[in-house]
Amino acid sequence: MRVRIDLAYDGTDFKGWATQPLLRTVQGELTAALHTVLRLPDDTLRVTCAGRTDSGVHARGQVAHCDLPPEVPAEVVGRLARRLNGVLPGDLRIHRLAPASEGFDARFAALWRRYAYRIADTAEAVDPLDRAYVVAWPRPLDVDAMNAAAARLVGLHDFAAFCKQREGATTIRTLQELSWTRATSGVLVGHVRADAFCHSMVRALVGCLVAVGEGRKDAEWAADILAGRRRDPGVVVMHAHGLTLEEVGYPDDASLAERVEQTSARRRAEEVDG
Repeated sequence: MRVRIDLAYDGTDFKGWATQPLLRTVQGELTAALHTVLRLPDDTLRVTCAGRTDSGVHARGQVAHCDLPPEVPAEVVGRLARRLNGVLPGDLRIHRLAPASEGFDARFAALWRRYAYRIADTAEAVDPLDRAYVVAWPRPLDVDAMNAAAARLVGLHDFAAFCKQREGATTIRTLQELSWTRATSGVLVGHVRADAFCHSMVRALVGCLVAVGEGRKDAEWAADILAGRRRDPGVVVMHAHGLTLEEVGYPDDASLAERVEQTSARRRAEEVDG
């Protein structure tokens, strides 16, 4: 039985999502908890997520799936979320766990991932209680200038200039939304949504727009960086703790298998081209 897991975590003390030897990771903690609760031998289960978050990045709306072996009774699934939360650490919570719809794949069925990046750029907006989730910035930022620059980056592009490149991996992505608003608290919130993201892409995009917001660069500079298709030393990769994975979007159940096949075929083609 495949189960869908909706979860959230405070990334402060995690070295990212993916399991790494001798390091505390979200995947490692969740997998260990599943083995403990289900009383299964180590390495029986594998948990796959919608988007691997980097070290220090948070998630409010992460989605994962796991294939349970046949010996796990179906009636156990209804109690599994409560039992897992009983053994998981406080910085990792299961919001929902249920049998997945036919054809569901947390990674390949996803249509988009939505992140938020939070910056407190005035003294009044800095809240010490939020210091683990909001970046305190020493200079005020011009929201209109940042939005003008952001508009030039939306769409289907090669984002090589904003990614840590991996051999054989494409850097072409469809950036569906990139915009900034100011919350009632005064915190500046960046809204970022795409079909998928490259490594460090969101934080590099934010770093580029912060330079514009400070007045050090103009809006066209962001477009020039994008067109250059190579990392520019002027683009700073922003702090991880300001970034939160907010939500993952999926098609309706009838379209899940088709979406998985489309995404898988694209990934196979990328590997061949690479």
